[in-house]
Amino acid sequence: MEPEFWLSRWREGRTHFHQNRITPPLQKFWPGLGLAPEARVLVPLAGKSLDMLWLAEQGHEVVGVELSELAVGQFFAENGLTPERRRSALGEHWRSGRIELIQGDIFALDADFLAGFDAVYDRAALIALPPDMRRHYVEHVYAGLRSGCRGLLVTLDYPQDEMDGPPFSVPDADVQALYAPHTEASLLDRRDSLAKEPKFLAAGASRLDTLTYRLARR
Repeated sequence: MEPEFWLSRWREGRTHFHQNRITPPLQKFWPGLGLAPEARVLVPLAGKSLDMLWLAEQGHEVVGVELSELAVGQFFAENGLTPERRRSALGEHWRSGRIELIQGDIFALDADFLAGFDAVYDRAALIALPPDMRRHYVEHVYAGLRSGCRGLLVTLDYPQDEMDGPPFSVPDADVQALYAPHTEASLLDRRDSLAKEPKFLAAGASRLDTLTYRLARR
């Protein structure tokens, strides 16, 4: 899946994956991670997620990484924030208060950068990637996080043959296989989400579960 796929989705406004609310599992399970308020949190493939606002309200330093300039610009504009901007080898940095968005490629993040995070929040990154990219993503990002880094991962589990992704189905067996070499992924919650997802209902999906994991980098 090439970067142009996602850039065109933002240009054309085909962003059904964006939620106009805070993700309930984030609010329910994040406090249980026991993070210090000043913890630095990585949000990969952040889009313009409102979850970043909630994380910043907890006192965290939030760093999202997003490929689309449109998504980054919309996040700050729609939330009444005026960012300061600078460039680095990682991309264009937009910052306002406790929130920084790096407009750039997630795979361009280096080991020194990734080692600087206390926590990670992944609601829409892993499920956005097809199987052949998932392992590369997990090995590049999660294997680079420092020991002791904690976080939440949200995935979807549905019969993949009933509809095309993204978002893709990433069931528990796949999560465990991907993360086992370096990160403990503990399933906290599995809930039936089909009735709340019109796209899946329209496609004829027979089942849709939302899975939430606690991550702990070894």
